[in-house]
Parts: sequence; structure tokens; C-alpha cells
Amino acid sequence: MILLAFPEGIAAVGVAFVASGIVAAVIRQRAGEDNDFLIKLFLLALLVRLVFGLFVHTFKLNEYLGGDALTYDHLGQTLVEIWNGQAIQENFWTQRAQSMSGPGWGMNYLTGIIYYLIGRNILAAQSFCAVIGAATVPMVYVCAYKIYNNRRVGKISALLVALFPAFIIWSSQLLKDGLVIFLLVLAMTIVLQLQEKFSYWAVALLIFSLFGILSLRFYIFYMAAMAVVGAFVVGLGKSSRAILRNIVALVALGAGLTYLGVLRNAGEDIEKYGSLETIQQSRSDLAGRAESGYGADLDVSTTEGALVALPIGFTYLMLAPFPWQVTNLRQALALPEVLLWWASIPLMIVGIWYTIKNRLRRAIPILIFTLMLTLAYSLFQGNVGTAYRQRTQIQVFLFIFIGVGWTIRREKYENRQQIYQMRRRRLQPTGLS
Repeated sequence: MILLAFPEGIAAVGVAFVASGIVAAVIRQRAGEDNDFLIKLFLLALLVRLVFGLFVHTFKLNEYLGGDALTYDHLGQTLVEIWNGQAIQENFWTQRAQSMSGPGWGMNYLTGIIYYLIGRNILAAQSFCAVIGAATVPMVYVCAYKIYNNRRVGKISALLVALFPAFIIWSSQLLKDGLVIFLLVLAMTIVLQLQEKFSYWAVALLIFSLFGILSLRFYIFYMAAMAVVGAFVVGLGKSSRAILRNIVALVALGAGLTYLGVLRNAGEDIEKYGSLETIQQSRSDLAGRAESGYGADLDVSTTEGALVALPIGFTYLMLAPFPWQVTNLRQALALPEVLLWWASIPLMIVGIWYTIKNRLRRAIPILIFTLMLTLAYSLFQGNVGTAYRQRTQIQVFLFIFIGVGWTIRREKYENRQQIYQMRRRRLQPTGLS
């Protein structure tokens, strides 16, 4: 990185080194028996993300693979100029950079803080995003282990997040996708922790994660918040102590979000962007903007139209890009991953069915969130590229179900092998004449 991107590569390496050192220290303290495995997997995930990010930076592919990165770079630098008193004239960019409403404003401030500390350096900012994207790997392991108490499920989930191409692509650039995914998994893991034991520190982390989600993708905040509330409500059917713990956690969470102004800002955003008419306008824009658009004739501005569009949108969200519809290089590069994803869907179905039958109470937050976001994106998306990109926010939890399905199949195979070996030993001669 230093050789290929001198001199900005020096600061980028420094940012990655410090941030990854903190993550590794947390893993070693908190991950339990598999901390060595998780540290190695985290470093592997970070390495592939840094390499891909360096490739994008060296060959100037930001606009081709993730044009939002250039916008965040510009707005982050604009914020630095405002903070330093250098941006005197009020214009569109200064207003947008300072705004704390609308989609993605948190990325402007995150980039601005990084630039304020080390100077304008998009490679350093995307290296920080790569560390957070790689940190999702141990976070998914912990989340899966808390639900199923099974190390194999956790390891499979972590491996998929670490090495699945879509996760590498979108978390190795200066994009909000990797940060959103990390915060979602953090929020769900903290909810599981609070169901076991109340902690003000855990409540503070949950408030932080929800606030971060709101600042990056406000509409996901509502779904995450409903999943959190649903998890605590479902958990009320236990002892009196558990009921009191869940009520205290909900009250503390609500008070913290209200104090930060999160609920007020979220209400303003949903009022502005949350109507079916607005969704239809955005969807039409996505469907008509590129060759990979789909369902341009669908109208989700009414309830009847939304119900008609739902199965079509769900099919594209879960399965696109289809091999017979490939129109550009980016879609062609995604085909091997898509075929692997299709092959894993039967395991996912097995895992979901097992979870509903045996782990429903523990898994209720990720089940609620996954269902709600799937339905929302099925209506909202109208472009294969954005559907492929934003599917990762759902896949991160579906990978856990795939890990469950694989574990069930593997354990059945191992049981059959044990039975076969026992029968062989019974049939073998004793050696007595």
C-alpha cells in the first residue's frame, strides 16, 4: 500500500494498524474459546479488503464500483473546511455537508473526522471502513453462538461473511454498506446479551448502534428498532426478574434515543421519504436509470400495486443477477458468487425452519428484522445492481441460517457414519477359534 499509493498509503496503513489492533484486542478478551481462530479470520478478512480497496484506489475505479465514495470524500473535506473556518460562502455543498437529516449524513461526518485528524486521504478513510467490515466477522460469530450455542454454526457464518465477494466489495471502499452491516449485527448481539443480563454499558452500545444506523440509512433504523422492541416483548414471558430487566432496558433505550434527538429526526425522515408515492418515485428512477433496471411498469404507490410488485421484487432481490440477463462486466463478475448463493438456499431454508421450531425466542430479533427489510427492499428496489448491493444487509443474517442448515446436515452425516462404524465393529470376527 505504501509503495503503490505513496504518500497517502502511509497514513492509510497507520489507520488500519491502529483500528485493527483495537479490534484484535477486543476479540482476544471477549470471544472465548475460539479467539485465536477469530483473530486469524478477522486478519484474513481485513487483508482481502485492504487489497481490493488498494486495487480500486490505484486504478481509479471508485466511480465505476462505488461512486458514493467520491461524494463522501468531497463532503467530508467540505466539513473540515467549515470547521477550520475556510468555507466562508454558504452554498449547496456546505449545507448538505452539515445537514443531519436525509440519507447517509453520518458518512459525511465520519469522513470529516478522519480528514480533520490526518488530512484528506480517501485511502485512509476506506481502510477504516475495511477494518469495520472485517470486524463484522467475529461479531457474526458471537451473534450466532448466542442464539444456537454451537461453535460450528458461528464459524461457518463468520467464514461466509469474511470471504463472500459481495461483502468484500462493499466493505472495502468508502461506502456505508460495511458500517451498516456491522452496526446491525452489533445491535442484534447486544439485544441477545441484554436478554441474558442487564447492563448500562450494553444499553449504551445499543443506543450507539441504532444512532449509527439512523445516520447511515434512516429507514433501516425503524426495522432494527422494531426488531429490538419485539425481542424484549417476546422475552416478557419469563420470570418477574426477566420482565423487569426487559422493561428497564426498553425505558433506558427510549430515554437515550430521545435525548439524542434520534426519534425526532427519524420521524422527520420517515414523513419526508416514507410514503408510497415517494417510494414509487425512487423505484421508477432506479428502474429507468440503467440497463439493469427491472419492473419499470410496476406501480407501488397504492396498496394493490405494492402487493402485485412484491413477488417480482422479492425474486430479483434474492436471486439477481440472473445468468441470462447479464448486460455488463460487473454483473458477469458477480455470477460465480450468485451461483454459490443459489446452491446455499436449501441450507438456508433448513436453518430457518429449525430456528422457528427450536430457537424462536432467541432468534426473534434477526427474524423480524430480516423479514421487514426483505419486504421493504422487495418494494423499493428497481435495479439489479442496487438489489445485489443491498442484499448483503439481509444476507449477513441469512448466512447464520445457512450455517445452521450446514451443521444439521453435517451432524446427520456424522451420525450415520457412527452408526455404520458401530455395525461394522459388531460384524467383525472376535478372533476366537
